[in-house]
Amino acid sequence: METIVSGMRPTGKLHLGHFHGALTNWLRLQEQFRCYFFVADWHALTTDYATPQGIRQSTVEMVMDWLSVGLDPAKSTIFRQSQIKEHAELHLLYSMITPVPWLERNPTYKEQIKEIVGKDLSTYGFLGYPVLQAADITIYKANKVPVGVDQAPHVELTREIVRRFNQVYRPIFPEPEVMLTETQKLPGLDGRKMSKSYGNAVFLSDTAKEIDTKISRMMTDPARVKRTDPGEPEKCPAFQFHRIYSTAQEIAEVSEGCRTAGIGCLDCKKIMIKHVVDELAPVRERRQRYEKNPQQVEAILADGNRNAHEKASATMAEVREALGL
Repeated sequence: METIVSGMRPTGKLHLGHFHGALTNWLRLQEQFRCYFFVADWHALTTDYATPQGIRQSTVEMVMDWLSVGLDPAKSTIFRQSQIKEHAELHLLYSMITPVPWLERNPTYKEQIKEIVGKDLSTYGFLGYPVLQAADITIYKANKVPVGVDQAPHVELTREIVRRFNQVYRPIFPEPEVMLTETQKLPGLDGRKMSKSYGNAVFLSDTAKEIDTKISRMMTDPARVKRTDPGEPEKCPAFQFHRIYSTAQEIAEVSEGCRTAGIGCLDCKKIMIKHVVDELAPVRERRQRYEKNPQQVEAILADGNRNAHEKASATMAEVREALGL
């Protein structure tokens, strides 16, 4: 069975963007591969090193959502990155052989240096986080890494580091392949990318009333100023929810109703809201059980930490031998 590795920064409660962008894919992968899913708490420090106080609680909140949507600790290893010190050791050794220009040419690094304001990004941790990612991936000898197109350069850098290590010392690591994932992009309530920082998210833990209230107020086609104005579904952010949640017949009906002004925007959204509420009801029910017993989440993470450590320590024994350490 081939190995998959993927991680997520601990951001607390997750929303529908996380669910359709990553978690639905993880659920499918855990049925087909040996999966390692980790809380990337060290990576959280690369941009927020000055405010680490919320990382521990955010980790528990995030893992609650993972478990509530169906990630199964019996099928996947779920663990905290920071509890597996071998990640840091391999990261250090990789940093010895990784040329700085490889990191400076990283397109994500260039973009974030320009876009992120108000944070100190002039650190090695931020420049070198792809080296830590390479360690995260290869310490479990991953064969494939599920990423979107924008993250593919990170996996390619990992492949370059692996090739250099295997040539300088001896072949230990497989070159992980990019597993491109088609993520269903879900807009936020204001039409922008769904994000907690934008305050435009529908959370997996929201109640039925909160879901109804949020989506009822969601931005629609700006051309429909009045109820009698015809609209264009493709220009309506709420219509993207219909594409995911509504039936083919419902999509056809609301599309026709929108273009002919035969249906109001709120009535249109109510059809889709019911599906969102129904899908999240069992997720919220499972989450409430974990909220009453957070020790269960900690126990699952502790078991995952032990499993991850066993594999990581075996890999590092090979690495140390190869380097004569």
